[in-house]
Order: sequence, then C-alpha cells, then structure tokens
Amino acid sequence: MKQRITYIVKNPESFTPSQISVQNDAQRPSFTLTNVDAVKEHRLTLGLDELPKEISKLLQQWHELHIRWASDRPYAAIPPFTSRVSPGLHLFFTPLPSTPDDAFCAALHSFVSPGLKCASMGETAIKMPVLSERFRMSASWQYYAYLEDMEAVGRLLRGKVCGEAEGKGACEDWVRRVGEASYVDVDYDTISRTVVVTAVWDSDGEEGWNDTILLPSPDATVEIGVLNHESNADAEDIQFGGFLTVLGQDDRPKATRFQTPTRHYPLLLPSTSASEPPTLHPLTYTTSLNQPTGLHPTLTLTLPAQHLTPPSRTCKLHAHLTLPSYLFIDKYQFTDPLFLASHKLASLRSLSGATDLEAPDWVVQQCASAALFELVVPEPERIPLGPIASRLPEYGYVDDLASYKEVMPTGDWNVSISLHLRYLPAATRSHERVPVPWSVVFWACRADAGAQHPSNPFDRTHLGYEGLFGPKTRFMHVEPSNGTHMVEWIDVPVLDTRRAGWVEGGTVGVVVLAFLGLCWVLFGGNGNGRRREEGKGQGKKTQ
Repeated sequence: MKQRITYIVKNPESFTPSQISVQNDAQRPSFTLTNVDAVKEHRLTLGLDELPKEISKLLQQWHELHIRWASDRPYAAIPPFTSRVSPGLHLFFTPLPSTPDDAFCAALHSFVSPGLKCASMGETAIKMPVLSERFRMSASWQYYAYLEDMEAVGRLLRGKVCGEAEGKGACEDWVRRVGEASYVDVDYDTISRTVVVTAVWDSDGEEGWNDTILLPSPDATVEIGVLNHESNADAEDIQFGGFLTVLGQDDRPKATRFQTPTRHYPLLLPSTSASEPPTLHPLTYTTSLNQPTGLHPTLTLTLPAQHLTPPSRTCKLHAHLTLPSYLFIDKYQFTDPLFLASHKLASLRSLSGATDLEAPDWVVQQCASAALFELVVPEPERIPLGPIASRLPEYGYVDDLASYKEVMPTGDWNVSISLHLRYLPAATRSHERVPVPWSVVFWACRADAGAQHPSNPFDRTHLGYEGLFGPKTRFMHVEPSNGTHMVEWIDVPVLDTRRAGWVEGGTVGVVVLAFLGLCWVLFGGNGNGRRREEGKGQGKKTQ
C-alpha cells in the first residue's frame, strides 16, 4: 500500500516551518503538524491482493470503475483541488464483456444502500455522451443518486475492510474521517489492477490540522507534502512551494518548488506581482428555485453581472446539471431562440439520460439525466470618456474605441432553466420532499498544453462533462457562495394513502353507477321504445 498526504496551506503568510516536525524514532517515525490551516488530500493506492476477497472479486468485473462522491457543503477550491461535481454519488464505469447485467445493481445495493433506484445496468445507467471523438477519457456508463452522507457506506466498509486489517483501530478511524470529507474518489482499472482512494477535506476546524502521521509498518513509506499555491507567469500551469517528506525513507523535510500543467483551474484575479499569492476572483454563484415551485420548477443561477468578464476570448460560460430521475428537461423548449434568449441561455449543448416527457417516476428506469448548457454573459456598456468624445458622431467622425471605455453592468445576472417534475408514487403523507442538487458552473477555455495534463500528479478526470469538450480544454471553475448547502429542496404533492380510501370508494361508486346507466340505456330504455313502436304498428294495421 502506498500513501500520499498533501496539505495545501490556505494563507501562506500564517504558516511557518516550526508548525511541522519529524520524530526520527527507529521503531516508528512520525510526522506532526500543529495548527496548519490547509486543505488536505489523503490518497491510498492498493493492489487487489491487499483488499478483502469480496471487494477484489467485485472490482475485477469491470474494465474501469470511477466513483465520485461530493458533499453538499461548499469547500475552498484551492489548486490543485479545484474540479467539482454535483453533490451526491456519481459512478462512471465500463463493464467487461463477461460482466453480468445484474452485477452492477447487486453491488450497489450491497455496498451502498438497498434503497437506491437500480433495476439492471442496461436499464438504469446512463450512456455517456462523448461529443469530441478525439477525447476518450470517459467511461461508457454513468449512474447518479443523491447521497447526503457516507455514514452507511462507512459502516459497511468498517465491517468488510477493517474487520480483516491488522491495524483495525487506525483503519476504522480513517474510514470515519473519510465520511467527513468534502469529496471522495475511488478509481480502478483492469490494466493497472490497482485501486486508488482519494479523500479531500476543506479544513479541520478553526485551529487547523493537528495531525500525527505514523509509519504503518517498518517497510512502508508515506509521502507527505505541506505546500502553498504560488503565482506563476504561465497561465496554464500551477506552481507550488513548500516542504516534502518521505516518511520511512528520508525523514528530513526538504524545501521544494515545482509547477505542473492543470486541466482544472480556479478563477483568479490578475496578479500584479509574481511575489504576491494568487487571489480568488470575486465571481460566485448561487442557485435557487422560483416560488411556488409547482410541478414545473424553474432553477435560477444568480451571478454578479459586474464580474462576468470572460478570462479570455476563447472562454464560454457553462453549467452542467445532473438531475435525479424525478426531474427532467424538455429539450424541445430549448430549440426556440426566443425562449433561450429570455432565459439568458445560449444553447443546450448536451442532454442524456431519463428524458421521457410523460412517464411518472415509478415507470422511468433510468436513474438520472445530465445536461450541459452554455450560458449568455452580459455585454459591456460603452461609455464616452468625455464631452468631446460624446459629440464625435455629430461631426461625422468614425467611432473611435480609444474615446470610450467598456464597463460591465451592475446587479444580479439571473440565468433560468425550466425543469419538470414527474408524478411520484403514493406515500403515507401528502408531500414528498426531494432534493435538487446544484449545477457545476465553469468557464471552458482553449488550452495549448492539453497533451501534458496527464503529467499532473493531482489531475482529476471522469467528472461527467470532460468528454463534451475537446482534449485541449481548460476548465476555470466558478465558486459557489459560502454559507449555503449546494442542494435545493422541493415539496412535491403525492397521493396520501391514509386519506385515499374515499378516492377508491368514490371511484368504484362512479364506475358502478356508470355501468348501471349504460345497462338502462341498452336494455331498459330501448326495450320500452321498441314496445311503443310495435304498438303504433299494430294500430295502423287495425285501421
């Protein structure tokens, strides 16, 4: 087993080398941090022979399997931990030709939750769209379910994984901490036959991290880095400086500085000095639902208009939504240019998954749908620089750009996306509360170093939307607003089975009355009519 632990310091000015220390114990060396305010990543790399047989056998049924779970709590997007997915559980996978169709759902119900919606792999999973044929970093299928926390999964793993481990207590403590992470990734592919588990935490309270990392065994090593993000002249690279330690090999922290290309990058303010630390751009977004929601809710993305300047001319603003099966998008609405313009949308670039417009939720087999929208951004206003410049057109002068300045409009820029709710199954209550996860908002820009992205040791792929762009695409993520949970809730009216008795009885009564009325028309009324007609005919014959 290999371990790599990385701390990215949030405020480099508040960090000093005295906050880290290494104990060179011959039996069990350790690394200690004291009050370090940082984002932490803990990555484990395990071979199949290091896992319990049940889990090892399960993984060998897939050509590749990528699990992405994200909390609904906002977290600091400090490079290189910048990429995002919608809150909930995302699974991206490619089965082997010999994989049974029911293997996916059986594993999902056994290791995650038996209540998750899953009938079979072919019916429930979403076929992954790949719009760029040159970009193949995407699995074949996707599954999504809103999973608020990892407690149930953690309890299961503590029993299946930690129960057979030598350091059971340390294993259970690590699994418990993973349940508190901002996001968790699990990656497996049949070529390397290794499992990579990555957990990222935003912080550890107001005091920061107070960790003591012990060497798990005499022949093991643990790579530890305490780094900070530095300014860099190359706009497509990120640069770090700090200290690196390989616990169990060379216990002395060594100063280091390195830079690497990155596919996912935070939105930063232009730096005026190479010595100043990078500063996050003030652009953020919030998500809300127009009230009352009804059965046709409108999802509204709110961004400050004055900060919606593209980072470069090649950048386009996008929003990627992953919706549970009880919500769907009517793609025909988004083919009307007037409708798109009124909602500040440029286009619906991609839509996959459960898109049936009429079916109720209990009929829809697919787990979710995914949509990618390109958003419209406000145009800057051109303001004359003086009274002379404002009168230039009166004298026939050509509009001179040097005589004007461009100013972005102020206020909120609201982008609205029309959604539709499916009818939900009857329940023992009048309303069902369902979650609507926030979308991921980012600028998609052209990059020149696309082929070098895999060299980034922190690179994160298989997020559901990279395959919708070319290989030389750079994603600059917009931060969600702090202090809110990245999920909205809708109270959907459903049939209350506690009060449905009169509905059933009334329906039966109406059917019976209708049947009796029909019988009267067919047999009773028509028979009297025939007798009257026969009586008239007999009277005519007598005359």
